[in-house]
Amino acid sequence: MSDVRPMSCAEFVELVTEYLEGTLDDETVERFDRHMSLCPGCVTYLDQIRETRAKVGTVREEHLSLEARSHLLDAFRDWSAR
Repeated sequence: MSDVRPMSCAEFVELVTEYLEGTLDDETVERFDRHMSLCPGCVTYLDQIRETRAKVGTVREEHLSLEARSHLLDAFRDWSAR
């Protein structure tokens, strides 16, 4: 295995979406995978994100109540402002 720079949990969390979409470069994937081999908490987080994506992917906008839609839009608006 090559000598790669360690990945922090914060960096792992930031890269989860790109990892799942397969858009990370090879070195970053190696760092990501190495971090998972050392950090069971991040493995759990990744599993939770996978499950969330699978479930949310089946929800269509027309299935949401106006209240739920508004709540989600507010949550993502607040999240993206960080």
